[in-house]
Parts: sequence; structure tokens; C-alpha cells
Amino acid sequence: MNKIPIKNIYYMLAYVFSNFTLKDFADVETEKFENIHNLFASILSHGIGRQLKQGLYREYINRSENLSTVRGKINLQNTMKNLISGQRKIFCEFDELLENNLPNQILKMTANLLVRHKDVGEKYKSALKKEILFFSRVDKIIPKKIYWSKIYLPKNNQSYKFLIEICRLIIEGMIQTTDDGEYKLKSFLDEQSLNRLYEKFLLAYYRKHFPQIKTAPEQISWALDDDYKNLLPAMQTDITLSHGEKILIIDAKFYSHVTQKYFDTHKLHSQNLYQIFTYVKNKSARTDSEVSGMLLYARTDEEIQPDNIYRMSGNKISVKTLDLNKNFSDSLFVELQS
Repeated sequence: MNKIPIKNIYYMLAYVFSNFTLKDFADVETEKFENIHNLFASILSHGIGRQLKQGLYREYINRSENLSTVRGKINLQNTMKNLISGQRKIFCEFDELLENNLPNQILKMTANLLVRHKDVGEKYKSALKKEILFFSRVDKIIPKKIYWSKIYLPKNNQSYKFLIEICRLIIEGMIQTTDDGEYKLKSFLDEQSLNRLYEKFLLAYYRKHFPQIKTAPEQISWALDDDYKNLLPAMQTDITLSHGEKILIIDAKFYSHVTQKYFDTHKLHSQNLYQIFTYVKNKSARTDSEVSGMLLYARTDEEIQPDNIYRMSGNKISVKTLDLNKNFSDSLFVELQS
């Protein structure tokens, strides 16, 4: 696995989730974590603790119940059935403001996952166990019941949104399904998960520190000689930087091994180079701007780390590594602007 300091994963999260401010989690920043599990357990515990002081998020839930007094609207049909059967109850339909909603169900489930994980330290488990007690009226939920795109939170509740995003990262990184359909825990943050976080971090970093540069993922159209494009795959860049007459397409890669080894010879990952070359050539065919491309790997502890610039069919394609072991600063990516 690509080795980077756990603290830098914390800072990457701070960039990815703009409402995750370091001052709100100052206690987390000063801790030294033995593993990623403790980092996330600490972040979640601090976040839930802050929410408990403000009160758990509640939503109006539609309920139906036999009551002794009227509440909400009376359901005449069911009330008549009660009277016929000898029950002196009024069947009422009403809305009630409750904490038993999907966001809180996700928080409860994620906290329980961390409590059961063998790599989470006892002090973090103890803190989470105490907080879980406040979710006694919140139902349990299983991962496959979560539809992340359907989660709605008011705009004034961004702190909850951050916690839900953290939960998603934890759940998708820690859950795997066994053959019989049961869920179990696995090692947290596989290479694919780290690659997504790394990609989002780079995007957020440029947007924050280089506002003069247009920064966004981009859908590149194929430069076709005709309009026939059936079966052609989409070309979606990780990051496209545009400034003046220059365009830089960045493909972010977080791999255990930056290069591949063939008969004691190190080579770049061919599919990565083919991909960035395809992006650059199709983009340059549709613009008068100067288009270049970059494969940006997260630096590993391997001896060979690429730092090359190639000229390919009139375009510059560079292969760089970013050392995440260094302290983060505004000058971290200055070399990328050249």
C-alpha cells in the first residue's frame, strides 16, 4: 500500500470537505494516530459530540396511531372499525418531529462499525459507545439500504453533511459482502478509495489556492471525422486547468507502485499513458489553446519516482510524483503552473 502519513489524509479531508474546518477539530489535529481507523473514529466521535450538544437532526415523519385524544387528522374509516370492535380509540394521522431519519441511521451504523473494528483503539470505542446511547430511538440500517443520492439536508446543516460524507467514506472503505450476503469488515481505505480521495483533494486544492485558474473535471468529446460515435466510451478528466491560452489536463493516480517492472526494467503504466495522450489529442483537436497533459502520481517509498516530460505529436505530456510526506503549503503545486 502507498505509504503516506495519516495526518496528511486528515488534511486532504480538510480540503475535500470545505465545511470541515481545522479549528472545529483542533483536538483531532493534535493527536497522533497509529492507524487510519483511529483517525476516522476520532473525527466521527468529535463530530457526533458537537451535534449532540446542538441536538440531533430531526425530520417530520408521518405517523398513524390509535389515540385517546385527537391529534392531527382523524381517519374516519379506521376509527369506525375501532368503535365496531369495541375500542374507544381514535385513529389519527399526524406528523411528528423525530430523530429517526436516514442521516442519523447512517451515523449510528457507522459508529457501530468502528466500535466493532479490531483496529480501533479502546478510547475511541469508549467515546463512540457513549454517543451511540443517544441514538436509542434511531432504527438500525444496513449498507445496501442507503441511497446516498437521496439524502437531503437543509443548507444550514452543513456540519451534518460533512459527517455523512465521512460516514460514506468509512462505509465504502470498510464493508464487503460475503458469499452468503452477510456484511463483514475489511481493511479500511483500499487503493481505489485512496485514489478517489487523492483526486478530490487535488481538485479542491487548486480551487482554493489558484482561483484565477478555471479548475474542473471535463467531458472531452471525441475528435471524429463524422458524427458516428456509437459505442465510444466517455472521456472524463480528473482535473482540467484552464488559464489564458493554456490548458492542462491532470490525471491523478494513487498506486502502490508508480511503475511496472518487466524483466528488471521499470516502465510507466501503459494504460495511464495511453489515456492521458488520448485526452490531450482529442482536446487539442477542438481548441486553439495550447493543451498539455500530466500524470500526477502520489509518491511512494519506491526507489524510482518518475519526473519526466515528453513531447508527443506536438503536445507536452509530463509524468510527475507528488510527495505527500511533505508539509502542506500554498507553494506545494507551484511547479505545476509552468
